[in-house]
Amino acid sequence: MLSSILLQVATEAASLTGFGAALGAGLAAIAAGIGIGKIGGSAMDGIARQPDAASDIRTNMIIAAALIEGVALFAVVVCGFIL
Repeated sequence: MLSSILLQVATEAASLTGFGAALGAGLAAIAAGIGIGKIGGSAMDGIARQPDAASDIRTNMIIAAALIEGVALFAVVVCGFIL
């Protein structure tokens, strides 16, 4: 009796684990897109206000976008390992 209940709980937990991993990967991708979009928009605003600092702003924008993309890729890989 107890073993059948534990088996049923383990089966349900496995299906929820897959759902959670897929949800986490999707949220990581969406959050990265929003973050990179905000960085790009802010960089364009900064360049429009101070065109002389365009190269510095562009460099910082690329570094920040790469860091966000790296974190998002790490999150998606971890969610893939969970599956």
